[in-house]
Amino acid sequence: MDNGASSYRRFLDGDESAFDDVVNELFHKLVFFVDGYVHDVHAAEDIAIDVFSDLISNRRRYNFKVTLKTFLFMLGRSRALDYIKHRKVINFVELSQAENLTDESENLEEIVLVDEKKRIVNGAVSKLSADMREVIHLIYFEDMTYEQAAKVMKKSRKQVDNLLYRAKKELRIILGEDGEQLL
Repeated sequence: MDNGASSYRRFLDGDESAFDDVVNELFHKLVFFVDGYVHDVHAAEDIAIDVFSDLISNRRRYNFKVTLKTFLFMLGRSRALDYIKHRKVINFVELSQAENLTDESENLEEIVLVDEKKRIVNGAVSKLSADMREVIHLIYFEDMTYEQAAKVMKKSRKQVDNLLYRAKKELRIILGEDGEQLL
């Protein structure tokens, strides 16, 4: 799997519809990744759109030395960090959260049981340092190689390897004995 590079090559050769393939394959992954930084899905979508716009307007900027996914994630990370530096702090309540506050009568027990494992693991991951959270996300959720994650994080492969080892070790400590069943 070339993560959209062949589709992007077709796009560069004049096949305008090939860019749709790139967007369909990588847009939501990029949004999810950027959301890990900005903690705002709408801002993450805007950033992802900007990244893809940059890919169109600067067609020769991507040089195929890394995978297209890695390149886009590098751009997304950079833009997310810029966004964090310049944003104003405003607290919003998502509409879906507000609806859940008024409609608690729906099978609350079923929802809790289904989401319990996810909440426990996410809670444990949120206690890790930012670098550890990022490396776990890139390796396990985005299925990136250590080399690709290293390029996105601007670290060496060995640093990524060590960071992942320490993150898993810390997760075992945070989760305790019950955590072995979750990991």
